[in-house]
Amino acid sequence: MAKARVVEITVNHQWCKSCGICIEFCPRDVFEPGERDRAEPVRVKECISCELCERICPDLAITLVYDNGSGNHK
Repeated sequence: MAKARVVEITVNHQWCKSCGICIEFCPRDVFEPGERDRAEPVRVKECISCELCERICPDLAITLVYDNGSGNHK
């Protein structure tokens, strides 16, 4: 079964400490530094759903939203 496609990536900027780990480790360069060097998901369509950013974030500031196949998001 194919992995669900990521349709949205949210970064809780109140939790993000601008460490840049997600920016450095994303294999598809989905993130770029934004305001105050906090991660901004600028290329969500390039995401391969590896979940590395979500798992590696020490602040638990990243949430991936998947397409569940019905047009609704989970």
